[in-house]
Amino acid sequence: MYNFMVKNTNRVMYNIALLLIKEGKNMDKISSTIALELGIKPKQVESTIALIDEGNTIPFIARYRKEVTGGLSDETLRQFDERLTYLRNLEQRKEEILKSIEEQGKLTDEILKAVAIAKTLAEVEDIYRPFKQKKKTRATVAKAKGLEPLAQIIIEQKETQNINEIAKQYINIDKLSEEEKKNKDKVVATAEEAIQGALDIIAEDISDNAKYRKEIKRQCYREATINTKATNEEEQSTYEMYYDYSEAIKFIPSHRILAINRGEKEKFLKVKIEKPEEKILAYIERDVIKGQTQFTQMLKETILDSFKRLIEPSIEREIRSDLTEKAEEQAIKVFGKNSKQLLLGAPIKGKTVMGFDPAYRTGCKIAVIDETGKVLDYTTVYPTAPQNDTETAKKELKSLIEKDKIDMIAIGNGTASRESEMFVAEMLKEVERPVHYVIVSEAGASVYSASKLATEEYPDINVSIRGAISIARRLQDPLAELVKIDPKAIGVGQYQHDVNQKRLAESLTGVVEDSVNKVGVDVNTATPSLLSYVSGINKTIAKNIVKYRDENGKLKERKELLKVPKLGKVAYQQCAGFLRIMDGTNPLEVTAVHPESYSATEKLLKEIGFKKEDLKNKLADLQAKLKTIDVAKTAKELEIGEMTLQDIIEELSKPGRDPREDMPKPVLRQDVLKLEDLSIGMILTGTVRNVIDFGAFVDIGVKHDGLVHISEMSEKYVRNPSDIVSVGDVVKVKVINIDKDRQKVALSMKI
Repeated sequence: MYNFMVKNTNRVMYNIALLLIKEGKNMDKISSTIALELGIKPKQVESTIALIDEGNTIPFIARYRKEVTGGLSDETLRQFDERLTYLRNLEQRKEEILKSIEEQGKLTDEILKAVAIAKTLAEVEDIYRPFKQKKKTRATVAKAKGLEPLAQIIIEQKETQNINEIAKQYINIDKLSEEEKKNKDKVVATAEEAIQGALDIIAEDISDNAKYRKEIKRQCYREATINTKATNEEEQSTYEMYYDYSEAIKFIPSHRILAINRGEKEKFLKVKIEKPEEKILAYIERDVIKGQTQFTQMLKETILDSFKRLIEPSIEREIRSDLTEKAEEQAIKVFGKNSKQLLLGAPIKGKTVMGFDPAYRTGCKIAVIDETGKVLDYTTVYPTAPQNDTETAKKELKSLIEKDKIDMIAIGNGTASRESEMFVAEMLKEVERPVHYVIVSEAGASVYSASKLATEEYPDINVSIRGAISIARRLQDPLAELVKIDPKAIGVGQYQHDVNQKRLAESLTGVVEDSVNKVGVDVNTATPSLLSYVSGINKTIAKNIVKYRDENGKLKERKELLKVPKLGKVAYQQCAGFLRIMDGTNPLEVTAVHPESYSATEKLLKEIGFKKEDLKNKLADLQAKLKTIDVAKTAKELEIGEMTLQDIIEELSKPGRDPREDMPKPVLRQDVLKLEDLSIGMILTGTVRNVIDFGAFVDIGVKHDGLVHISEMSEKYVRNPSDIVSVGDVVKVKVINIDKDRQKVALSMKI
């Protein structure tokens, strides 16, 4: 009768918990958690969740639903979406665990409360640990022998009768058949075996205790150190600084965690977490041992066994996993930020560019593209080793410069880049036409060259030449070219190949989407690759837009997109504002003004004495008038939000403006520096090529990028290098150290 009542009580408790979930109480909890973490208002959270659940994309919400979200940026919205997914998964897992425990008839008030307040999946899994179906362990074998009551006697520590006498009652060897005796997992032959089995059960219970695990992890995060040793001290490697290394885990930065992980994976390092063992054991003993009894010593030994055999290995795995996860998050964040800066690099418009893809034995691949990106010429020259045919190469390239009226040369920064740069600098001294060269990152160019996409774009051009075309186009329009490449291959991160590739891909896809939609896309010239990143447009729709364009000519207005197969009203709402029609029938469509705001925009123009056609022929007058608008008053009159009106005013002030125009322009060069030309104290201008946790690499025109360590970025304390510089920034630096043997240059921004 008692068991029946317990089970029914648990059922009621479980149903109440589920009811709270269904009534949205858990949703309130999710909303308040996100509000607290991101420092935003609960109302903003609820409104934003509704927009996401309706299927709106992050770029659309960030640009066209500012009033609803309170003006949350695309970066904040990406964080928001990630946390929302995690917290919803957490609530779902809680529900699954409650159901499982309830079905076992073991659900209690205490468990319900613990599950309810758990903030992470790791905490929830620790609570569930004792109730999981286990594989065969020493404890499960002991339980199968019927030793749980003996374990209970020992853990309660109340029995005054000698434990050996009690244990004899559990000897079963005389009660088993000859066949059963063959199975050692069923036999209890001695009192010692019975006691050991009972202690094995206690050891596993201690290791499964969620409270203990939480406290042990807390102590480890406060006091533990990560220690690394060389697998072979005589072997040279890039991990030598970690051959005998120790650091508190609460201080170790993410890049060192990833470096240690890689060193361990490549078998150069052995890694161990050194834990505050004495404190941990004392903590468990205080909770388990109830005074001095006959059970005290055996329980001390059992606690030590539980820690050494069961708790320590799993806690170490969890801590290493946690450290790695946090380090990966930071690496992904750094890579995402750097990639965004690279994608949003300033385009070089209206220039004819020669793409120069350096190489040794196979020759340097050359491709010339006009200001629209059309390929004019291509060839291969051999100015580098082993041929060293500089004179023939000079003659051929000088001929192309004159013939195609080349303005700039984009040199890839890969193999033989240094020698190629020296050759180009020498050649330009013999050219009358003013031509500059720029070093361009060629990361991913070879991957693109051999891709299906490159084959479709240039079916009649050799795969080796496609890399030179890509390099040239990256200078003209970095965004349009880089979207063709797997974001992981862009090469501006730290340890990007060591992190969770699925999470990295998701993050970088978001970065590319935000970048593309921030700039906007000319629907009549964009490739399917570029269009597929526009809000609301997938790869199929992107191809359909290009096919429609090919069959029907240029689109004249945005609403014509509704004629494109599979592009319905929902997709149109999401994408329309990000697509530009540069010479269409509606002048508003060169701007980011969304079609849903056309009516309000035309009313605004009418009120100030203009019409939309004046964007083309009376822009200066219109700009002056727009500056005089009372935004708060006018927004009420037009019945639109102030933030929406402000965006409309900005778009009308600079119709068709490319936001990348504000980004730093590439450093143009005509001559080359050698390492030997450098001297301590020299001031140079360079381009930031990569930003990592411990500093930034700057291209100053020598073979290898110089490093500005985080300590040399500012006179003030710098927490994060990204707070000071971004990829693509042009900075002044001072040479503070030159290591000619290792070809390394140390730089400072403290000038």
